[in-house]
Amino acid sequence: AFEPRLRESGTRLEQELPDTPLPVTGDADQLAQVVQNLLDNALKYGRPDGTMRLCVKRCEPGGRWPVRPGMLLSVSDQGQGIPRQHLPRLTERFYRVDTGRSRALGGTGLGLAIVKHIVNRHRGQLLIESEEGRGTTVTVWLPAAPVTETRASSRSEGTGAADAA
Repeated sequence: AFEPRLRESGTRLEQELPDTPLPVTGDADQLAQVVQNLLDNALKYGRPDGTMRLCVKRCEPGGRWPVRPGMLLSVSDQGQGIPRQHLPRLTERFYRVDTGRSRALGGTGLGLAIVKHIVNRHRGQLLIESEEGRGTTVTVWLPAAPVTETRASSRSEGTGAADAA
C-alpha cells in the first residue's frame, strides 16, 4: 500500500538497515504501526520528488539516549520543516501545525500521538527534530531485548520479542 504512494509522489526512500535484526521486546503489530505512521508523515509532509530516509541501527548506552543498549529508528524527510514553537505539541491528539494543509493531505492529527503512546508503552523515547526549510527527523529509541529473552526468541516463536528491520 505504501509503494504506490511513494511512486506517485516521485519520492525516493533511502534505507539504512542493519545486516542482522535488532531484537526488541514488544508487540510486533504496534511497532509496525510506529514505522508506518512515521513513513506516512514523511511522505505526506515531505517535499514531492524529494528523499525520505529510514534508518535502523544499534544504540550503545550513553550520550542522548538511556544507559542501556537499544535500537534507534529514525525517519527523515526534506519537507518544509516545523516551526520550533509547534514541536512540543506535535504528539498531542488532534494537534496540527497547519490545519488547512493537514486536512487537504488527509491528516487527522493522531499519527504522532499514536507513535508516542506506543513508544511509551514499550519503555522507549521519542525525539522530534525539525528545521524550517530543511525537513524533519523523528527518532525512536527502544530498549534492546534482554539477552536471555533474545536467545529464547530465537529458539521458539510467540515470546513477544519483535525484530526491527
